[in-house]
Amino acid sequence: MEVAEVLPEFADAFAFEEFNRMQREALPALLESEENVVASAPTASGKTALAELAICKALADGGTALFIAPLRALTNEKEDDWDRFEELDYSVYVVTGERDLNPRRARHADILVMTPEKLDSATRKHDSRRYDFVTDVDVCVIDEVHLLDADRRGSVLEVTISRLRRLCDPRIVALSATMPNVDDVAAWLDAPEETTFEFGDEYRPVDLNAGVRTYTHGENTFADKYRRLYRALDLAEPHLREDGQTLVFVSSRQDTVQAAKKARDEIAERDLAIGPRGDYDFHAESKAALENDTLRKSVLDGVAFHHAGLSKNDRDLVEEWFKEGRIELLFSTSTLAWGVNLPARCVVIRDTKIHDPLEGEVDMSPLDVLQMLGRAGRPGYDDVGYGWVVCDTAEADKYRRLLRDGKEIESRLAESLETHLNAEIAMGTITDLEDVMDWLETTFYYVRGQSRPDEYEFPNLRGRVRDCLEDLVDRGFVEMDDADLSIEATARGMLASKYYLRLETAARFAELCNRVADGDAKLRTGDVLEAVAAAQEFDSVSARQSERDAINAVLVGRDTGDLDAGDRKVLAILRSAANGSIPSELRSDAWVIRQNATRLVSALGAFLDRFAGPHAANLARRTEARIENGVAEDAVGLVAIDGVASGRASKLSKEGLSTPGDVVAAGVEGLVDAGLSEGVAEGVIEGAQSLPAIELEWGQFPDAIGIGENEVCEVTVRNVGEPARAGIRVTVNDRGSDAPSNRSGTDGPDDGVEMTSTNTYLRDAETVPIGVFGADADELEFTVSVAFPEEPLLPIEETRTVRVE
Repeated sequence: MEVAEVLPEFADAFAFEEFNRMQREALPALLESEENVVASAPTASGKTALAELAICKALADGGTALFIAPLRALTNEKEDDWDRFEELDYSVYVVTGERDLNPRRARHADILVMTPEKLDSATRKHDSRRYDFVTDVDVCVIDEVHLLDADRRGSVLEVTISRLRRLCDPRIVALSATMPNVDDVAAWLDAPEETTFEFGDEYRPVDLNAGVRTYTHGENTFADKYRRLYRALDLAEPHLREDGQTLVFVSSRQDTVQAAKKARDEIAERDLAIGPRGDYDFHAESKAALENDTLRKSVLDGVAFHHAGLSKNDRDLVEEWFKEGRIELLFSTSTLAWGVNLPARCVVIRDTKIHDPLEGEVDMSPLDVLQMLGRAGRPGYDDVGYGWVVCDTAEADKYRRLLRDGKEIESRLAESLETHLNAEIAMGTITDLEDVMDWLETTFYYVRGQSRPDEYEFPNLRGRVRDCLEDLVDRGFVEMDDADLSIEATARGMLASKYYLRLETAARFAELCNRVADGDAKLRTGDVLEAVAAAQEFDSVSARQSERDAINAVLVGRDTGDLDAGDRKVLAILRSAANGSIPSELRSDAWVIRQNATRLVSALGAFLDRFAGPHAANLARRTEARIENGVAEDAVGLVAIDGVASGRASKLSKEGLSTPGDVVAAGVEGLVDAGLSEGVAEGVIEGAQSLPAIELEWGQFPDAIGIGENEVCEVTVRNVGEPARAGIRVTVNDRGSDAPSNRSGTDGPDDGVEMTSTNTYLRDAETVPIGVFGADADELEFTVSVAFPEEPLLPIEETRTVRVE
């Protein structure tokens, strides 16, 4: 059955011309029915085409399709793959982070691509203009729905699909690798029997021979890696000698490179004749095309590595050359198993444990193991694919059972029920206990609990829900009316949901805010960094022995209180990132930790804004900008200028231009003298002028006042730049004290008495009254401070001294 015959208007959207057996059997359910569809099929059997069929039907009907990709790395891959739809005048848009989101593009896209986490965040804000596009979806394709059973991520996918169905009731097409309980997933999604498919191993394009091989475990983990590598090469060697390619999965990006280097030496020792060394055209091509020097040398021996840290150019070339057979031995991280269809005759999983920057060393998910092994066997080249798990003897039986019995998909919602329940209450979809029960009935948790009531403690479900609600009330996230048992979210609960926080983290942030608001603590940059480093999101971060010296060097002389080793590692990364220089020993985990930390600092800023005031929020915003850009405290305001990032900010700062005001005052000529081209200088000045700019007018402010006298004066805060939300604070300090009036990195004057505080949207001018009183002191120093909670600009401060006579 040819694609052009079935879908003539979409024939060019497919990468092949004829549907295979599995696709033909599912085709009527996808194109001739409006029912939800669940299809389980072996890896590499052609499930992607089922997704594309469902999308084509939605587009033909004038609708919008949403594709949920399991990993962020794969969303951009889909955007590239689906250029074919763009060529048919259908737009594809990948919905990424908050700041990168283009709501207009998302609103007008024909195909949206999102991760479960991004969709969860978007649906929580569906009633905002920015995210209203998520309620206009006609078909939702869930790729790899068996990720319901993934630790932490599974519950996100589960509750998000349930929420999306309540919001706009799209058609659901759920695709999965082989799973024993596909009927439970179908029951959850209301897919009838005639549109539920369980394609067995007979639909694999190539038979799979999978097994487990053990290695001799030693005391040294570094040496163990090489023991496993040699075992993997033993398994690959007979296939390599017959020009059969091998794909070896390892635990980290660095391991792909190191394993490839060691394998090249070992191949030479074993006198394995692989690689295109005699192919001078390929030699010239690879030398010119590849950007990574190590990879350029490796591919000449027929060995390569693949991970998300390589440039897209290099990843694409490795994939192309592997498909062409020029690369015969490829080392990769698990990302490749979920992405490009890159089969090999032999697949070996060298590492069953992986280092997660946020979790430490963890067992590889059984789902990942099965997905990787499913890559074994090259359609059109091999009759049988060979897949091997290399593991310690103690774990061999566990993996043999997995290969023999597969993995039933379980719900993980119970593990984070409070967090997801708080989110639903914050959105207003749950207002009492009965609403909670109704919500639970829409989840996979409820369906699976009916299949296994004892394991899911279903007989006591209502009591468990009540306990969960009472705990949310006790912790300040929810308020409950004792009379009618109605429930609603508090400000704390709303912020925890909006910023996607674990409840323990939200409680810690709220506690810090209370101390600052009550005057028990003066907020400093270190407080912000330590609160984030101790967040529950980082609770599983571990510090390797090789990292300890670098961590101690960064934190030398600093009291880190009760922080454990993992928290200290996070704190060291954040402090060094803010200063623009992360020690090499900490860089492997730094990117992930910084990405998560900037989100958490932004959330803490919102908490501070709500509970402690705009000056404290401004300090958090400046800290966030420093972590992102690595700029000094006194120059952080420069990165608020459109077109100024860390490098340009450092260049300007070195020339004495450390604020947007300095940039405007310097003019084009001054910026050119500082090293910018004239065109760039003009753009930077335009960006600086689009920010707020403050002038203070003190009016008839006295130089002196008599003891016991009082005088009410006025200070005008004038914004001569763009309007912005601002906090205006007036304090009076006793200059006789030995404390400094202000220290860099705090939220304002250290010791003064706050006389007045105003939170306003400053369009033009705001007049602030100041009471000048004759106190029992020689002099009084009055400070007016203006801070912008949403901009990383240093507060504008001016002081006036009044003599007391």
